[in-house]
Amino acid sequence: MLRKLLIRNYALIDSLDIEFDDKLNIITGETGAGKSIIMGALGLILGNRVEGKYVFNEGSKCIIEGYFDIRNYALKDLFDEQDLDYEAETIIRREISAEGKSRAFVNDSPVTLQVLKSLSERLIDIHSQQATTQINTEDFQFLVLDSVANNADNLSQYKTQLKGYKTAVAALRKLEEQIAQSNAELDYNQFVVNELDAVQLTEGEVEELEAEQLQLENAEDIKRGLLSSIHLLEESEQSVLQSLRDTQHELQRISNFLPAGDDLLARLNSNIIEMKDIAAELVQQEQTINVDEERLQFVTERLSTLYSLVQKYRVADVSELIVFGDSLREKIKSLNDQEEEVARLTKDVAQYEKATREVAQIVSDKRKSVLAQIKEEIEQTLQKVGMPNAVLQIELTQSEQFHSQGIDKVNFLFSANKGQTPQPIHKVASGGELSRVMLAVKSLVARSSALPTIIFDEIDTGISGEVALQVGDVMDTLAAHMQVIAITHLPQIASKGKRHFKVYKEDQADRTLSRIEALASDERIVEIAKMLSGANPGDAALQHAKELIAG
Repeated sequence: MLRKLLIRNYALIDSLDIEFDDKLNIITGETGAGKSIIMGALGLILGNRVEGKYVFNEGSKCIIEGYFDIRNYALKDLFDEQDLDYEAETIIRREISAEGKSRAFVNDSPVTLQVLKSLSERLIDIHSQQATTQINTEDFQFLVLDSVANNADNLSQYKTQLKGYKTAVAALRKLEEQIAQSNAELDYNQFVVNELDAVQLTEGEVEELEAEQLQLENAEDIKRGLLSSIHLLEESEQSVLQSLRDTQHELQRISNFLPAGDDLLARLNSNIIEMKDIAAELVQQEQTINVDEERLQFVTERLSTLYSLVQKYRVADVSELIVFGDSLREKIKSLNDQEEEVARLTKDVAQYEKATREVAQIVSDKRKSVLAQIKEEIEQTLQKVGMPNAVLQIELTQSEQFHSQGIDKVNFLFSANKGQTPQPIHKVASGGELSRVMLAVKSLVARSSALPTIIFDEIDTGISGEVALQVGDVMDTLAAHMQVIAITHLPQIASKGKRHFKVYKEDQADRTLSRIEALASDERIVEIAKMLSGANPGDAALQHAKELIAG
């Protein structure tokens, strides 16, 4: 619960310290005195965004601190989840510079506004006149049902299952789209693969064929050249080999007289051997060279086919064409694999759907089990606050589709008068009736959800007299279970408070300040008497104020 609120340098407030009671706290004051300023400051430590300039003195920053006693509210897991230090008395601080820059802290650890909001939602519920429109929303109506039904764990489980279901459905749809696209390309891909398979591509084939083509095209010239070379080497009268043999004979004849003769003779013998080898290889090569027009035609056509495929599929060479064919084969193969994956994902979706629907049904059943209780308790509260003929109907139906709150559809229907057919609340309830309905609903929800603190911000529009007194009794009853802070203009409600704060303006030489003070017993009597009769209350008003406080 909120133990203390400190406000420094904010709007019309230079310095303000408020220590709250753990029961019913009342805040009163003239219109424009600064009650909304205090609520605005409180909103900032609860995670509201900074809009506009708030600083009282532009020479220093604005600081707002809330001291919360959280020892009885099972919040340690939330602190662990956000990596925050847990303290039984937790301090939330918001600092705003003159330029509007903001920082937030929880127990001196800097946090984001998102973290601040997630924490504040577990600490305080603020109910204002504007909040009465909440009751028309399906999310709020589910909140009422789930709070009373104690559905938090079931809803958490449902949302986990729903997330898994949606993830599985999204994966299945994505894969089916990929398969549809692959199927559209399948015929083309298979045609290409068949065409490439028929050709039977091999690495380096083009280079080999090009070399063979060159040889076949010049076979006659090659054969003539080889025969001429053979003739010159060993067959003509003055052949190279014959000349070398003659030289060999002459060197042998003079080698005994020539010191270098043996060496020269050895080298010449080596050349004769090499020439013989060359002549033999030329003969062998000449025998292998044939003029083969059929083979030349085949090679030419084969190269033409390969060149055409390279050009057709816009690749650089046959190597890339082979890679291209392999990639298409992989796509065709993966399509079969994808079909198996579709079967697996379809099974996953079915399992998630079954599990999600089972939990959703549990949530729905628990909601159904408390419909009569909610109707009875809200109608009883409405009777206490001057609406004896009020009727609340809750329509709860199921749909096949999952949504964020389960498989249910909910609609609160209301009638304030006898003979009036229940309709959606916003269509038939006046402002004062709507405020009382919301008070009854919030009272029920607050008791069920065990929030530390609830704040009623001027929800007394359109009520007075005995009804206002009954509204105060409802707040007082609620304060037995939790801390209640009520900002009100009605003395009947103000008289129920355990601690009463008065907000007022104070004029100084150069500016106006907003102040707040906790009223002592006699000061409370005077303040409530003023609320009853005006600025100068008489004895009757004072006596009436005492009677209201005495209850």
